[in-house]
Amino acid sequence: MNSLRDKIDFERLPQHIAVIMDGNGRWAKKQGKLRVFGHQNGVGAVRAVSEACAELGVKYLTLYAFSTENWNRSQLEVDTLMRLLSKTIAEEVKTLNDNNIKLNAIGDLSRLPKYNYDALMKAIEDTKNNDRMTLTLCLSYSGRWEITDATKRIAEKVKSGELDIEQIDEKCFSDNLSTSGMPDPELLVRTSGEERISNFLLWQLAYSEFYFTDKFWPDFGKEDLYQAIVDYQSRERRFGKTSEQITENK
Repeated sequence: MNSLRDKIDFERLPQHIAVIMDGNGRWAKKQGKLRVFGHQNGVGAVRAVSEACAELGVKYLTLYAFSTENWNRSQLEVDTLMRLLSKTIAEEVKTLNDNNIKLNAIGDLSRLPKYNYDALMKAIEDTKNNDRMTLTLCLSYSGRWEITDATKRIAEKVKSGELDIEQIDEKCFSDNLSTSGMPDPELLVRTSGEERISNFLLWQLAYSEFYFTDKFWPDFGKEDLYQAIVDYQSRERRFGKTSEQITENK
């Protein structure tokens, strides 16, 4: 059986892929199980997609793992998610190191339970020298939180005299975001049939290509990722220019 990987143009790989991992709860409901069962099975998809991106040569993979809005879910689900997160991070360090993947995390991490935060920091420390790919988990994260946080950082720099107002431009703002040092995602993937960005990377997704699939996250595997990349490569990225201008500049 041929793989969709064979259709990928490795000269035009996206450097950075962002993923909204949606549908764990609905997947579990279809199985007649509790929502937590879906989150547990979603871990396998995280592993598969992370390994596939590293194998292909994608340099950055960013996963929307837990939003600031997710704190509003039932206490049982939140507590279970936090325990699952801590357990998964500890168990996956070996896989990350075996694949030369560096772990990163962004978001309002101060809201995480201490045992979660400690496990996360240990995993980040244990993988800090890996350089094949950076895997970023967005935890207690939202795009509006990040933009507000960046604005506060910039305001503090202006207040202290470190920065002049005239120096504030798009690059300055990007440099003060949690994703500073990373390229913006060229491709956003969202599973489960929903077609919105749900407060995710609001600044960084300005020129990203969106790929939506009806598959729930636990069912999303390597071939599905390959399909998303093939679809991405079939599109013309113009960045405000015309098709003729793009052709002339090739």
